[in-house]
Amino acid sequence: MKTFTKYALPAALIALPSLGFADEAAAAPDFNEIGPYIMTTLLFLMGGFLVFWMAAGFAMLEAGLVRSKNVTMQLTKNMALFSIAAIMYWLVGFNLMYPGDFNGFIAFNFVPTVLEPVGLAATDAALDYASVGSDFFFQLMFVAATASIVSGALAERIKLWPFLAFVVVLTGILYPISGSWQWGGGWLSERGFSDFAGSTIVHSVGGWAALAGALVLGPRIGKYKNGRTIPMPGSNLALATLGTFILWLGWFGFNGGSQLAMGTVGDVTDVSRIFANTNMAAAAGAVAALILTQVLYKKPDLTMILNGALAGLVSITAEPLAPSLFGSLLIGGVGGVIVVFTVPLLDKLKIDDVVGAIPVHLVAGIWGTIAVAFSGSATIGAQLTGIVAYGAFTFVASLILWLILKAVMGIRVSEEDEINGLDMSELGMEAYPDFTNG
Repeated sequence: MKTFTKYALPAALIALPSLGFADEAAAAPDFNEIGPYIMTTLLFLMGGFLVFWMAAGFAMLEAGLVRSKNVTMQLTKNMALFSIAAIMYWLVGFNLMYPGDFNGFIAFNFVPTVLEPVGLAATDAALDYASVGSDFFFQLMFVAATASIVSGALAERIKLWPFLAFVVVLTGILYPISGSWQWGGGWLSERGFSDFAGSTIVHSVGGWAALAGALVLGPRIGKYKNGRTIPMPGSNLALATLGTFILWLGWFGFNGGSQLAMGTVGDVTDVSRIFANTNMAAAAGAVAALILTQVLYKKPDLTMILNGALAGLVSITAEPLAPSLFGSLLIGGVGGVIVVFTVPLLDKLKIDDVVGAIPVHLVAGIWGTIAVAFSGSATIGAQLTGIVAYGAFTFVASLILWLILKAVMGIRVSEEDEINGLDMSELGMEAYPDFTNG
């Protein structure tokens, strides 16, 4: 008995922790269960910070394409709009856009986003998708990009605070409601409308909002005289080119992350296919604009080439997975052609778009959404239904909002302030003081 007590009892005590570990190991999911959750969460985080970098791209592009007296204003707007978008999308936007079961049009789910608890255990996680934090972070970047589109089109004559008031409503209410119609499982999703990464849901929405604003705001002083369009060259084409390359880089996250899964060999392969197609469309858009401006104007136009690349990117965004590389080349190339013809068309209509946002994001976005039907991913009827729905809702809602802001706050600076530049009149500081103050 003493012998048993001497040896068996310590052995039993030693075995107890290992038994606990065995039970814990049996209860914990293996990598086959948690792998897709981990990899998809990682995809959202990587894609999200790439798309975040696009905020810098928009800021540099706009800073380069406006005149030097308005550069600080554009940089201020881009910092502010991204920050406002982040707060509004947390406050109401995310749960308004992804409400779960709802009537398909609007969820009235005006509640802030709540993240998972700190130190979430695998046994407590919903392993069927990705973390809430990563999903929220990734989707937030898209709404910020939408607001940036509006900023560039209305540059050099809009007041700061009315513009930011518009951003509050656009990012917190308008974009999430219309986004829920497709990405949130709403009525357009049920009708078969397809927009993989947002040619319409993001880019055309920004373009429609910008068009409404441009019509209410009117053109810059001196832009159109005696039936002629007066060129107003930007301050720094090097910055504009840098901004374009940054946007091009960020677009890999924009489109690649929209695969929304990275837990299988097929998913990872599809992400790589999306990267390649996205790059091809951008290159084709740039080359198409390069050649076409040489033919039409006898000299290549750098600003058209930059916007041609961006239009190619917007065009492929509605369906970057299904096409071949050659198909992506055609889709992006058409986007580049669209820009070259649409920019002067807007000038003939006396619609002043400082950076070419409406041709790039609205018109090329419509083209890219239609092109989805050619890949067999959706019918032309479903695509046209989505285009009309997003256009009607966003344009009308934005037009009403711009008119309200015009009546209540006034949205345009005075003639004197516009001539002197918004940097000094609105902000009291200049981007390039050494050039003006000796």
